[in-house]
Amino acid sequence: MTPDVQPVTPVVRQDGPAADDDAATDEDLLARAARDGSAFEPLVRRHSAALHGYFARRAPHAADDLLAEAWLQAYTTRRGFDAGRGPARAWLFGVARNVLSAHWRRIDRQRPGPAGDSRDDPWEAVDARLDAAAVAPRLRTLLRELPAEERELLLLVAWEQLTPGEAAAVVGIPAGTARSRLHRARHRLRADIPLKLTGDPA
Repeated sequence: MTPDVQPVTPVVRQDGPAADDDAATDEDLLARAARDGSAFEPLVRRHSAALHGYFARRAPHAADDLLAEAWLQAYTTRRGFDAGRGPARAWLFGVARNVLSAHWRRIDRQRPGPAGDSRDDPWEAVDARLDAAAVAPRLRTLLRELPAEERELLLLVAWEQLTPGEAAAVVGIPAGTARSRLHRARHRLRADIPLKLTGDPA
């Protein structure tokens, strides 16, 4: 009686650019993308969901368009990335923040009102998202009363899961300053705000 012989599935080793891209850091990919635009594609796959969430929480009706604009701007300015100023993830969120600010400025120019009344801080959209999430009115009031930069740092850490150092690079301030402002913001809110929103460890 002849024993059954199970077919052997060959193991295919994935070599070449695709495997290298999976193992490469964001910073390595951006450095390569300065010479080879195809190296930028893995960054889009890795970070699109996070950047879309950033826009959706601040400008939900324009999130898709803003994401596309952010990737176009990031690709166009990719040679300007400087790893010495912060990680690639923070640089991408910084690009997203600039795109969002330009979006609010365009909207303000289309509205009747005094010239120069620009709204770079999209608190109204954030406030609406918090309201939809049934966050306590008192908590929303406390967040609204924070200085815009402190609130932005807090939301970058809490919502976007950036480190304080990454959030500092996005906002464009020293890491030590960001940590100090985050500490001050958390101290103001800790009595009323859920831990997950302040970014405090559980």
